[in-house]
Amino acid sequence: MSKPTTPRLSHVDGAGRVRMVDVSEKATTAREAVARGHISIAPAALALIRAGRIAKGDPLQAARLAGIMAAKRTAGLIPLCHTLPLTHVDVELTPVAGGYDIAARVRTSGPTGVEMEALTAVAVAALTVYDMVKAADKTMVIGDIRLTEKRGGRSGEWRRER
Repeated sequence: MSKPTTPRLSHVDGAGRVRMVDVSEKATTAREAVARGHISIAPAALALIRAGRIAKGDPLQAARLAGIMAAKRTAGLIPLCHTLPLTHVDVELTPVAGGYDIAARVRTSGPTGVEMEALTAVAVAALTVYDMVKAADKTMVIGDIRLTEKRGGRSGEWRRER
């Protein structure tokens, strides 16, 4: 009976040094990732957002644009990410009790996935809301940022159960 193998970290070489993964031999396939997160906002500040009375402008539109821009620049933010030609980025902010749920869907055709781009889009969208609303609410909380779906590549399709 063979021993189960311990998963290896792909960004670490045999000597324990950080490295960029070589994807030059990987097949180019359609890939997609969805990430989600949440920003909690105090009731008074939420009322200002929903009434269109935030002094800096519409934080939701700014957050959508910031999330898209962030996805496109992920390789410049996360040291070992590959630069990918993104074919689609969608960022949605959905009003919920106590704040907004944020979702980003990112697509490409390439040799590696777009999970980091989707996660980055959600994080930067949430940070943009925080920046635009902080004068009205310094108690906002950003959280629960997670990958919820991915498609494509060798590992195929994956969906978070929760």
